[in-house]
Amino acid sequence: MHCQFWFSIILSASRSPGSAKQRMEVENLYNVGILIVATLLVAKLISTLIFPKPSENQRLSPVIKSSPPLVGGLVRFLKGPMIMLREEYPKLGGVFTLNLAGYKNITFLVGPEVSAHFFKAPETDLSQQEVYRFNVPTFGPGVVFDVDYQVRQEQFRFFTEALRVNKLKSYVDQMVSEAEDYFSKWGESGEVDLKYELEHLIILTASRCLLGREVRDKLFDDVSALFHDLDNGMLPISVIFPYLPIPAHRRRDKARKRLSEIFAQIITSRKSAGNSENDMLQCFIDSKYKDGRPTTEAEVTGLLIAALFAGQHTSSITSTWTGAYLLKYKEYFSAVVDEQRSLMKKHGDKIDHDILSEMEVLYRCIKEALRLHPPLIMLLRYSHCDFSVTTREGKEYDIPKGHIVATSHISRP
Repeated sequence: MHCQFWFSIILSASRSPGSAKQRMEVENLYNVGILIVATLLVAKLISTLIFPKPSENQRLSPVIKSSPPLVGGLVRFLKGPMIMLREEYPKLGGVFTLNLAGYKNITFLVGPEVSAHFFKAPETDLSQQEVYRFNVPTFGPGVVFDVDYQVRQEQFRFFTEALRVNKLKSYVDQMVSEAEDYFSKWGESGEVDLKYELEHLIILTASRCLLGREVRDKLFDDVSALFHDLDNGMLPISVIFPYLPIPAHRRRDKARKRLSEIFAQIITSRKSAGNSENDMLQCFIDSKYKDGRPTTEAEVTGLLIAALFAGQHTSSITSTWTGAYLLKYKEYFSAVVDEQRSLMKKHGDKIDHDILSEMEVLYRCIKEALRLHPPLIMLLRYSHCDFSVTTREGKEYDIPKGHIVATSHISRP
């Protein structure tokens, strides 16, 4: 019956008249539908054989009710996880489980009382690699979530070293140059899309400071378009089926391959000419593992993509919310402007990392925007052992081994 539900939708579409291109798209949809249903059935069978049934004594959390059975949970997740969480949290409380097509369970822990173990548990109890492997097609093999914990920690060290204060100080002039050039094209007055403008400015500064002079000066439009295809290849369905043969994934894979070629050429050129630039690309080229092994071209490319994804999204979201709130609450906007004017009287036109650090009012506004709208809407881990949580109402629940554990910042009453 569950299969019939999917096939009825697909078959009814295939009978509709249309052009050859439309019929081909319907045929592709039909094939993808068959692949999804077959995958779900096989995964359900395997999970039934491998994972033990929960003990009768286990105090399991309430399960989100979804229709139709089997695929209903998956459909709701794909429509938007946050919409689903906001609907279910008031009804089910701080601990509840979503069944994804019968072979994966996501247990959500909402609130400090139940989420403490999520943040404090060691990697051996709650790990990232299993749940974030959907990033591998985007970041590439051999980096971040495609390597074991020890190697991943070394790669995170590369990120940390590339973003130390002394490095950030050296990036300020480049950021200021990009900002001044960008805003010089604005008129004295007008209307803009704040989100679009800040996203564009941030990708420009990221290109200069992270990806390198070669990309910013000569290849920005090409690389920006490729990153756009990578970004659009990260869909809700990608979390469950990262290799599903859909157009967005094919464009993602094509863009990832082309980016590898571009950065391989830049890395080779720098090494052969003996050039060393002041950017994150150079930091990754110069990085070495504890055993003395240098990073490969593939690793450098993957680390750069991961860095841009992590920084660009969080920065643009936080900047947009900060700007929106300042425009809404005029008293804070005035306080930020007064602070800027005071610092200009003190330092003139000079802007560096230390002067930026004096902008305490702006800093507090940014922190408040982050508190209200954290850019990471959901964090995931894979549970390697059973554990228990207690809600603020005193209810105790057992989280079984093998569950995906998630926490989110959805508002509490």
